[in-house]
Amino acid sequence: MNFSYLLIIPLLIVSINFILNKNNFLQSLTGDKHQLFIEKNNVPLSGGVILFILSIFFFIEKMDFFYFLIIFLIGILSDIKILKSAKIRFLLQGITIFFLVVNFDLYVNDIRVPLINYLLEHTIFSYIFFTFCLLIVTNGTNFIDGLNGLVINYYLLILILIFNMEVITETMNIRVLILSYIILLIYLLLFNLLNKLYLGDSGSYLLGVSIGSLLIFIYKEISFISPFFIVLLLWYPCFENLFSIIRKKRFNLSPLNADNKHLHHLLFHYINSNHNFTKIFSNNVSSVLINLVNVIFFVIGANHVNNSLIQIILIFSLILIYISTYLILFKYRYKKFFNH
Repeated sequence: MNFSYLLIIPLLIVSINFILNKNNFLQSLTGDKHQLFIEKNNVPLSGGVILFILSIFFFIEKMDFFYFLIIFLIGILSDIKILKSAKIRFLLQGITIFFLVVNFDLYVNDIRVPLINYLLEHTIFSYIFFTFCLLIVTNGTNFIDGLNGLVINYYLLILILIFNMEVITETMNIRVLILSYIILLIYLLLFNLLNKLYLGDSGSYLLGVSIGSLLIFIYKEISFISPFFIVLLLWYPCFENLFSIIRKKRFNLSPLNADNKHLHHLLFHYINSNHNFTKIFSNNVSSVLINLVNVIFFVIGANHVNNSLIQIILIFSLILIYISTYLILFKYRYKKFFNH
C-alpha cells in the first residue's frame, strides 16, 4: 500500500472544501433537516466527492467505477436540488444497481433459507433479489445519515471488524483494499465530527452501495460464513429503511421522503433536552451510543461467524432493542399527543 494516502486525503478534503465554499456549491444550507441537529450553517456536502475520487483508486481493479459514477451523480443531483423526486432517484438507483449485480455476478444461490434458495436457482430472480438488497442498504444508509459521525463510524466499525478477521482478509487477499477504505473513512469521520463536511446524498449512496457490494462479494467467495452474519452487519440501515416505510405509511406519508423522526433523531432530542449540552455534543453522544450497541453485537457475531442460529438471535435482539427504544423515545418526544 502506498501510504502517501495519509497525506493526500486530508489535502484533498481541504482543497475540495475550499473550492466548494469559494463557489458556494454543494452547501448544506440553513433550513435543511440536517441543520436542526448542528450549530453551523453552509457546511459543504463534499464527502461524496472525496469518497468517489478516492474510491476510483480503491475499486478500479475490483469493480468498474462506472456504476459508482452513476450512483454518485444521482446523489449529487439530489444534493443540488435538481433531482428532487425520490421516486426517480430510486428508479435510477435500481437500474444502475441491477446492471452492477449482473455484470459482476454479485449474487449467490444459497442463503440458508430453503424457499429462497429454490427461487435463487433461477438467475433472473437472483439478480432481482440482490438488486433489491443493495437498494435497501443504499437508501437505508441515506436514512441513517442524520447525525454527524453516525453512518461513517458505523461502516468504519464494520470494515475494522472485517480487517481483523484473518479468515476473510487472507483468503481473499483484500487487506490492502479494506485498510485503504478504513484510512479514508477515518479522515472523513474527523472532518465530519468537526463540522467541516457532510456526506450528502452522494456520499451516503456511495458508501451504502460500495460496502454492501463488498460484503456480498465476501460471502460469495467464503461460503462457510453464515449469510446471516452479513445481514447482521447491515441490519441497521436495512431495518431503518423498512421500519421507516412502515412508519410513514402509517401516517400516510411518502416512504421515500426524508423526515426527522428516525431513531437517531429521537435519541438526539432526548439527550439534548435533558442535559445542558451543545447540539454538536448531543449529536456526537447519540452517534456513539448507537454504534456502541451495534459493535457489541457485531463482535459477538464475528466469534460465531458460521452459526446462523446465533446470528439470527443477534439480529432479532437488535430489532427488539430498536423497536422498544424507538417507542419510548417517540412517546417522550411527542408526549403532548399522548396526553390528550
